[in-house]
Amino acid sequence: MTAVISVLREFSVINLICGLDEAGRGPLAGPVAAGAVILPDDFPVHILNDSKCLSEKKRRAAEALIKASACWGVGLVSHEIIDTINILQASLLAMRRAAETLFFKLPVYLARHARAGQLLTCSDVCIQAIADGNKSAGITHAAYTVINTAIVKADAAVPAVMAAAILAKNERDRIMRAYALQYPEYGYEQHKGYPTAAHRAVCRKLGPSPIQRRSFRY
Repeated sequence: MTAVISVLREFSVINLICGLDEAGRGPLAGPVAAGAVILPDDFPVHILNDSKCLSEKKRRAAEALIKASACWGVGLVSHEIIDTINILQASLLAMRRAAETLFFKLPVYLARHARAGQLLTCSDVCIQAIADGNKSAGITHAAYTVINTAIVKADAAVPAVMAAAILAKNERDRIMRAYALQYPEYGYEQHKGYPTAAHRAVCRKLGPSPIQRRSFRY
């Protein structure tokens, strides 16, 4: 799966791998974020890894290169919606929102990466949407052919999924740091809303913050 774009000349079809992953299923507060990424063939995949295994500095450097060279999107689902539809469905919704942004950018990306003299139409493109985990994201598009799959631990094995996880984690971390400025007593800049002992303690002491997921135990 390391080859992201393969041209099947006999069928005149371009197959693309779109990696999908989320960040923020476990926290007690804040949104869930998701990334969607199609990497170009020449992307230096050696800089990618499971986002949890990369330092913040390396994640930021990878994010900059992903955004400069890949087709990508980020989607968010708020804590209110998480409480309404549950975290699994919210995570899948975030992936679909990320894919919507990616699809909006895709024609420009395809034109940039087309072979000389190649004219592409929507029917020439088949997208394999790979979600990390055991649930496919249910990505659809009116014009492109989309095949949904799910792979457990894809965020440590499929480069496009690794890239999506990096975008999702970086975006969510930025959001939680911004919330930390609004609600400094909750320490969101430290734990990003995850259920640490300190986070649980401050919630018991002060009550839930305005961005707390009320359907989660704290």
